[in-house]
Amino acid sequence: MAILGSIGHLVRLARAGFVLAREGVFSNVDAAGLPPAARLPLSLARLIARRSTAPRSARLAVAIGRLGPSYVKLGQFLATRPDLVGATIVRDLEFLQDRMKPFAQNVAELQVTSAFQRPLKDVYTVFGPAVAAASIAQVHKAKVSDALGERDVAVKVLRPGVQSRFARDLSDMYAAARFAERFFGADRLRPVEVVATLERSVRMEMDFRLEAAAASEFSENIIDDPDFRIPSVDWERTTKEILTLEWIDGIPLSNVEALRAAGHDLPRLGRIVVQSFLRHALRDGFFHADMHQGNLFVDDQARLVAVDFGITGRLGLKERRFLAEILYGFITRNYRRVAEVHFEAGYVPDTFSIEDFSQAVRAIGEPIHSRTADQISMARLLTLLFEITAIFEMKTRTELVMLQKTMVVVEGVGRSLDPKLDLWSTAEPVVRSWIEENLGPKGKIEDLGRNLVTIARFANDLPNVLIRGERMIEKLEKLSANGLELSPKTIEKMEMAEARSARSGHYALWAMVVLLALALFWR
Repeated sequence: MAILGSIGHLVRLARAGFVLAREGVFSNVDAAGLPPAARLPLSLARLIARRSTAPRSARLAVAIGRLGPSYVKLGQFLATRPDLVGATIVRDLEFLQDRMKPFAQNVAELQVTSAFQRPLKDVYTVFGPAVAAASIAQVHKAKVSDALGERDVAVKVLRPGVQSRFARDLSDMYAAARFAERFFGADRLRPVEVVATLERSVRMEMDFRLEAAAASEFSENIIDDPDFRIPSVDWERTTKEILTLEWIDGIPLSNVEALRAAGHDLPRLGRIVVQSFLRHALRDGFFHADMHQGNLFVDDQARLVAVDFGITGRLGLKERRFLAEILYGFITRNYRRVAEVHFEAGYVPDTFSIEDFSQAVRAIGEPIHSRTADQISMARLLTLLFEITAIFEMKTRTELVMLQKTMVVVEGVGRSLDPKLDLWSTAEPVVRSWIEENLGPKGKIEDLGRNLVTIARFANDLPNVLIRGERMIEKLEKLSANGLELSPKTIEKMEMAEARSARSGHYALWAMVVLLALALFWR
């Protein structure tokens, strides 16, 4: 069975490689930066690439679309990780749209009756056709009638069979990641860890109860925000496969002409988009990580309404302080403080000096002050900062990378509404307010309280810690006295497993070469 599984992985991955190669996705990859073992497959990939005048981003979107929803999600995930795939590939992946053909109405209705174990008419008085479809689910407009009266709702329905399809494709991706780590020297990029992160994200996205919980938490956070709201959750009609939300009647931010015709103040909306995002990230430590125009609407009270909470991001207090002080340091040109924040957070090793790091930060900050406000990008600044910090061996912080990528989208939305939007003056009151609240006298008192609670908790648990330590020392003493021995049978099994692994790797590499050669012969 293991051999059959390996063959299945190989065939499906070879097909994926062929589809990507055929669309010329690998044509511009620099072979000089690759390990020797990867150069032959790359040469074959270039040979079978079709000739096309279309931009690589379009060809990449076509190829990934052909490979199915799992690869669409992988592409979207990699678009948030420039530290892994590079800025050029990220720009290509940003054009990837998660839009698919809707599945049949009767299939969606069967999904609803199966999820609730009762007739469709007992759940929704009206269940209309799909109004939007993506890789994991599609959305229908429906009506419900209960004690609150009759009202419109949006119903998100999980695609049938999508979980098994994702499980199979993720298994293939794990196989490819392990192969890349073992034979292509890609362990530095941690491909297995990347696939594991994607798996966790997708599993959460396919359980709509978790999305409902995220929307509910978000709603509590913004209850006092006058210019931002989200649809309420209908928990009675929400399951793992079905999500029911309040229907939003509004104008999408993607329709700028309709917003203008309705008399909305576009510069004001641009400011709301940017300030709301920063407020959620700094104040709440919980932000919408997919704030593109299609997920943002303006209601009849000129409030911004966000939908689709399948992808969210979180920042701990340490990361929020880091972000706030960095942004404020650049706003006030206090580069020394920006450098100190990196060291205080432990992101840059102590082997480097604050003075040297401050000099590097100044090299980023000074050019922005020679430009007009509408030419300065906070997201671009953070990107440059991450590039500089790589020189100083700063470890990648996944949550900060997601924040930076979301900021790119948010800036784009804001400037689509107001091309002259001054991001820095827009951000300054939110950042300054958070710093005064959390890093001023009140914040220091709260810090002291948190530290005292931590110390008290540790003191209370200290006897258990000492007992566990004593047991561990006893075990180590026994091991050192008796030695650690492996039975001959165990050693033999380890050697056989190592030999099988080496043979499998060689077979897989040559099989990929043969399949690509056959594809070249048949083109």
